[in-house]
Amino acid sequence: MSASQSRDAAPILVIGATGHTGRHVVSGLTQLGRPVRAATRGAHVPDSTAEPVRFDWAEPSSYDAALAGVERMYVMAPDLVADPLVLMQPFLERAWERGVRRVVLLGASSSPEGAPGLGLVHRLLSERSPEWAVLQPSSFMQNFVNERHPHGAGLKNDGLLVTATGDGRVGFVDARDIAEVAVRALADETSHNTAHLVTGPQALRYDDIVAVITEVAGRPMRHVKATPKEARRHLTTLGIPDRSARILVRLDEAIQQGAENRVTDTVARVTRHEPRTFEAFAKEHADFWRAA
Repeated sequence: MSASQSRDAAPILVIGATGHTGRHVVSGLTQLGRPVRAATRGAHVPDSTAEPVRFDWAEPSSYDAALAGVERMYVMAPDLVADPLVLMQPFLERAWERGVRRVVLLGASSSPEGAPGLGLVHRLLSERSPEWAVLQPSSFMQNFVNERHPHGAGLKNDGLLVTATGDGRVGFVDARDIAEVAVRALADETSHNTAHLVTGPQALRYDDIVAVITEVAGRPMRHVKATPKEARRHLTTLGIPDRSARILVRLDEAIQQGAENRVTDTVARVTRHEPRTFEAFAKEHADFWRAA
């Protein structure tokens, strides 16, 4: 068996296999005929052809079964952890010891290499991993149709989107487009060895978002341009811990100041198709907003 055939036969580990991007990474790889090991904290996996494995960042005893025979893997940071490097570095060190060569990390456009949080994991990969890629997506379109997210819940239940973003613009991106970039970074023969800033095709204001949703849902929606203090209070009334609310509001303020006002050609360049527009996404999900 050639080295190339050996790589094709090795399972690709997908951590967070039921997440917004992970489920599409699993399906994209299986459509290419690549064996996938789908890691979750439970037993359910989104694709019956994937090999399920239980994995928990906080349980090192779950690492070896997930890593057995793996040469490439897709990783997402553990949820609601202020310093993900603390949990991720021991696992990554173990992965490299076990023969993993390529790591593709789901980062964020707000966390450049070296910045606190995911930026430190990015730096570790660029310095230590033989092959790597870091995806730095803008805000997910899926946040607007997620009842557990303040944006989705507010729009569905009250017709309101409350932010401290003012007239700031964001290159909102569909999680499926992010996943397709990840699939290429995992499956391509040559490692990308770079950071991919992933956006949709338009930089939109939140006012633009609610205008599109109003049209497709046939129900009036409103963007409340709150002050940072008002936005933080709104988030805490929804049950979001104050620490997390402060982080979210700081991201809003960065948007208001123009930090996310950009679009890139990453999706088209890497996947060979144009990224999905928010209008197309909204039409596809209109039923979510139609009934309160």
